[in-house]
Order: sequence, then C-alpha cells, then structure tokens
Amino acid sequence: MNRRGVLTATEQFQPAALVEFAQALDARGYDSLWLPELFGREPIATAGYLLGKTQRIAVATGIANVYVRDASAMAQARQTLAELSGGRFILGLGVSNAFLNESRGHTWQRPVKKMRSYLDALDAVTVASPAPPHPCPTYLAAHGPQLQGLGATRTNGIITYLMPPEHTRQSRARIGATPELNVVAMFLAETDPVVARRKARAGIKVYVGLDYYHREWRKLGFTDVDFADGGSDGLIDTLVAWGDERTLRDRIAAFEQAGATRVIVMPLGVQTKSGVDLRVLDALSVA
Repeated sequence: MNRRGVLTATEQFQPAALVEFAQALDARGYDSLWLPELFGREPIATAGYLLGKTQRIAVATGIANVYVRDASAMAQARQTLAELSGGRFILGLGVSNAFLNESRGHTWQRPVKKMRSYLDALDAVTVASPAPPHPCPTYLAAHGPQLQGLGATRTNGIITYLMPPEHTRQSRARIGATPELNVVAMFLAETDPVVARRKARAGIKVYVGLDYYHREWRKLGFTDVDFADGGSDGLIDTLVAWGDERTLRDRIAAFEQAGATRVIVMPLGVQTKSGVDLRVLDALSVA
C-alpha cells in the first residue's frame, strides 16, 4: 500500500504551532511527520515532544546522524520512543556528509563501512526496558547501490532524498520488491514558471553545490552545465515538482509507479510571514 508523509524543518514553528501542524497533517491523511537534523531542534527530542502531543500520526527522524550518537544511545532512543508512543516512532538513519561530521570533530569513514559497523553495533545492544508493541521501523538513507543493498538487507528499507522518479525506479530494481522505499521529494504550489523556478532554486541551493549530489545526478544524465548558476531549468524541473494540483499529483503518481512505498512530501515555503501555507499539503491530501 502506498503511503504519504511530510518532511519539514521545525525551527520555523513555535511549539504550539508545531503541534497544530502535525495535527493538520493527521487530518489530511498523512501517516508520518519526518524531522531533519541540521543545526536547530534536535530530532530525537522533538519526536518525543510531538509523540506526546498527538494520537495517531507517526513521527520519524529523517535522518538521525549515526556519527553523533553511539549505537547504544540510538538503540535506547528507538525503543523508548516506540514503546511510549504505542509504536508510532520511525527511525531514519544516515551518515550525513564529510564536511558536517568533520567540522564536529568526527573522523569521516567510507559510508558503507561506517554504516555496516554501526548496524552491527546497533543489533548487539540489549535495551533493558519494555519493548514496543511491534519492532520500530528503521530505514537507511541511501542513494548508491552498495548503501542501498545494505539498507535492503539490514533494515526495513531505504530513504532517498531529492532524486527524481527515474532514480526511484532504479532503486527499486536494486533492492527488490520487499524492502520499503521512502522517497523525499520537494513540492511547490506555484504555477508561474519564473516564480516557481526562482523559489525552487532557493530551496535546493545547498544541494546543488555538493559534489555528492552531483555524482548521483550525473548518473541520470545531468552534467556540470546543469549545476551552474543555481541549477538549469531542466534540473530544477526534474527535482522539484511545481504547478497546479494535477501536476503535483502526477509527480506523486510517477514516484509510486516507479516503486516508492511512501512519498515523503517536502513542501517549499510552508511557513510564510502571514502564516502556514498548506496549499501543497491540501493538494496532495489523502484524507
């Protein structure tokens, strides 16, 4: 069954507004709210807060950095939040990137080696607390074949980020039919091409400058020309869905037809000076 979640930074919301946002997602049929880890609110703590303030929607880390939490702490957090929420916590794991980890004093390792050793350590931890009603779903952020293979065999599945439906199709072919495939994609409720592409470029500005993403996008046919000046129109239109409701829904359908188990909607511009902009989330509602 296809599912739909939402990922957004939480720093833009005051606490009460964040709870209202989670409840608004729940009312629109989204099954999960995914919390990124950057420089603001810590996702494990934020997940605990939201799980305590909601009744149905799952709360997930998207992703929790394995460099900054040892396996014992991660195992305890996973089991504790899953137990106390009645099974509504989802753990998304990832290695982040070399720059962010080295700037925090960590020694960067090859992603597959690091993640394999981390999963080994995570599996070895015995948590001395009550178990949740069912094992906490755990997913691995992975774009390349080796890391995706690891996620497919050692966790419930994988998470991809800022990749188009063609990458989803390739990922599904690599991991097989059983592991879950969660796809994070950006959506923008804007029909004017000039305005939409300007906003989309602002939304992916950080990623267009990262060689890691360049390597993946090159495999899909893009070149250095597409990465210049904030991204070519072709790159922007491939990575960010913009337009009317039908266009946004068509992009969701393309991901699902390519093999996505869950499309995690990342709405651009959800928080504005005048309040919360729910147009994308209304357009893609499954309620």
